[in-house]
Amino acid sequence: METLLSLLLGISLSAACGFRIFVPFLVMSIAALSGHLTLDSGFAWIGSPAALLMFAIATVLEVGGYYIPWLDEILDVIATPTAVVAGTLTTASTITEMSPMLQWTLAIVAGGGAASIIQGLTDITRLTSSLSTGGVANPLLATMELITSTLLSIMAIALPLFTGVIVIGVLVFAAQKLWIFFRRRSLSKARNNHSLE
Repeated sequence: METLLSLLLGISLSAACGFRIFVPFLVMSIAALSGHLTLDSGFAWIGSPAALLMFAIATVLEVGGYYIPWLDEILDVIATPTAVVAGTLTTASTITEMSPMLQWTLAIVAGGGAASIIQGLTDITRLTSSLSTGGVANPLLATMELITSTLLSIMAIALPLFTGVIVIGVLVFAAQKLWIFFRRRSLSKARNNHSLE
């Protein structure tokens, strides 16, 4: 049961990385320092005062960047691969007492996958917002993403089972939406290519 809770905690934190990369790490660092989160021994550094300071600075810079029009689009390009790595690391850090091979396999598949699905959905949402509103609505979107990442990170640590079940449901829904989006896009391109012939 403890392994399942650790995995659900990791998946939830990884999903939070899909909204904001450094917010979950900041919350994890605070929780580890205060004794509310046990990390794998290889990731104990996350709970150090130096890491807390580093994550706090990185969070402020990341959050601030998303409030600058069009810089948020550039940040999304950088954030997509970074979120996958962050999701993998957060899941690996929460899984304790497991063989390294299984730990990293689960971290890459579950953690990296959760972060990439959420990040992909936020990328599409931001691009749609930028194109339809000229970026005017993006600060509101950035605020919603920040709140979601923060609440999700706190809930993951406080209620890992409850949060994990909800996150898995959201991930399934988000994956379906992404599948439909990319399928429609590929069909549209195929029709355009066919009409050009």
